[in-house]
Parts: sequence; structure tokens; C-alpha cells
Amino acid sequence: MRKAICCVILILALQQGALAQPSVSAWGAVVMDKASRRVMFEKNAYASHSMASTTKIMTALVALENSSPSDIITVSAAAAAVEGSSIWLEPFEKMSMENMLYGLLLASGNDAASAIAQHIAGSESAFALMMTQKARDIGAFSTSFQNPHGLDAEGHFTTAYDMALITCTALENKTFANIVATKTKTIPWESSQWDRSLTNHNKLLSRYDGCIGVKTGYTKRTGRCLVSAAQRDGRCLIAVTLNAPDDWNDHTKMLDYVFGAYEAVQLCARGEIAAEIDINDCGCALRFEKDYITSLTSEEKSAVTVDCVIEKTSLPIAAGEVCGHADIYLRDDIIGTVNLIADKNVEKPDAFLDVYIRLIKELLVA
Repeated sequence: MRKAICCVILILALQQGALAQPSVSAWGAVVMDKASRRVMFEKNAYASHSMASTTKIMTALVALENSSPSDIITVSAAAAAVEGSSIWLEPFEKMSMENMLYGLLLASGNDAASAIAQHIAGSESAFALMMTQKARDIGAFSTSFQNPHGLDAEGHFTTAYDMALITCTALENKTFANIVATKTKTIPWESSQWDRSLTNHNKLLSRYDGCIGVKTGYTKRTGRCLVSAAQRDGRCLIAVTLNAPDDWNDHTKMLDYVFGAYEAVQLCARGEIAAEIDINDCGCALRFEKDYITSLTSEEKSAVTVDCVIEKTSLPIAAGEVCGHADIYLRDDIIGTVNLIADKNVEKPDAFLDVYIRLIKELLVA
């Protein structure tokens, strides 16, 4: 009897020591480490589902890559009339791309999405093709866009995994990252004596420690969708839920779980010497271009290796020049790549002097 009680106590202690994966309301969900693109929590992560206004993450990314924030957009009558959430654009109103993007991402303006698409590609359908192609480029192969705003449409779908990949890429754009982290913003209203006052729909910006964005979404057919990002200890996690009745709590539980179950581990330090390059007896140290911090369990830390690949084969070398890269492996999978840069200038030696040195070496060997 005493043995049985001891076993029960031991089992309970082990259960309390390990973090249990949370139960979430979402139909589909994922948590991804931004640096490595590793999935650390998932539920139907690779199954297709519509995504409502989280579509606008890709809308903004394609817009930023194909325009300037200072571009002036003239709103068409068709864009002003798009149904659903709106920033009350008016036909022939003019607005900068930057302000339009705030209206798109904070207030989720469908009219802003349509105006942006028409400005860049001439039509929503042409812009949607650009969005789908960008998804392919990122590796989001299970995603298809039919419009820039996320209103329900046949053939408009993604997966939780793909949406996380898209968001990882979008957050690498500094303008996008700044906009989605903004809680409130005032933008002009041409025909009114008042400006437009925008409030970010993402409540996690105020509710969750370290949250830096990114986008909400909802239609009656799709349900509640949410993409969030949070930073702690030098790492960034992306959480996605599709059709989640209790999305705010889902994201809190998922992010808390991953931050607790995985450690922040720095695998590369900016400026640290990683390798040496030697070309014709002339060389220099190669240093990591940036820090690389990712999420690992205690067991995984011992399974990480860093493989330096030197690509530079000729002189001269300029200080700061990329001369190779370091591939970071977790067992057999690459979880990251960091450029290797030269720490000094290395000039090409005088041709005559080079020949002379070679002859001297050959004589010494002989």
C-alpha cells in the first residue's frame, strides 16, 4: 500500500514538473519561433481554412515591397464602396501609402486594402496574384489569395503554419513591424474638419507582456482569427489561431506554454570570431554578422551544431564584406543561417612580390 502511494506521489511530482500543452478553442493553431521557423505548438496547423482579415498581413507586405510609404493613393469609387470594416475613405480622396497602411492594419479597413491593391496592381485580382506568388516565395505553399482584404471567397485560404511563415517574413520589414506595434494613430481626413482616429484592434498589445502585434480577423463564415507576436529574452514567437472563439485566451495560453517549456539560447553572438579565411597566405578573421537566439529545450541544446561555410575565394577582401555563412543545425535540420563577415581589409598582393614569395617557399621546401 505504501509503495502504491509513493508511486502516485512520484507521478504527480513529474507531472507538475513538466508543462502540459494547453487546450485551445481554435480549430487550427500554431506557435512558431521567428528566428528558426520551428513549430513548438500545433493543432491542425497544416489544414486549410479561410483567414478573414489576417489576409492583410500579406497585403501590407506586398504593398511595402512594391511601393514607397510616400506614394499618394487616389481612392476609387469601387474601393470606397467595399463592404465590411472601413476607415470611411471617399471617392477621389488622396492619402499616402503610409497612412493607408495604418488604416489597413490598425482599423482593418477593407476600403484601404482595395485602394492599396488598385494603386499597385490596377485591380484586386491582379494584386491577389502577387500575394499568392509572394506566399510561394516564402514557402507558404498551402495558401491562396483571391482578394486583399479577407472577405470570404472561393479559393481564399491558408493554414496556421503558412500564416506564421508569412508573419515571420512581414515582421522583418521595419515599417510593417512599427505599424502593427502601434496602439493608436491619427491620420488625415480630407473632406472633414476632424482627422481619423485609429485604434489597433489587437487587444494583446495591452494585455500580454512583450506583445508586438500583429493582426485580428473575423467573418461570420470564417470565425475569429488572430495572429500575434511576442518578444522575451531576445527571442520572438509568432502565434496563429484560425476560427478560435476564445482567441485572446488561446494566445495567452499558447505563448505562456512555449515561453515556459523552451529556453532562450544564444547560438551566435554578433562580432564573435567564427572562422578564419586564408587566400594565398593572406587572410583575416570572419565574425558572425548578428546575434542568433532561438528557443530550445534542455535536451535539444546538446544536439545543436554550427557549420561554417567559406565562400570567398579571391582577394581583395573588404572589412564587413560577407565571405560566407554559418548554418545552424538541430540534429539534421537547419534551423538558422548567419552571415560571416570579414573583420578587416585584405589587399591583393603585388604580382611580382607574390611570385617571389612562392619561389622562396619552394626553395625552402626543397
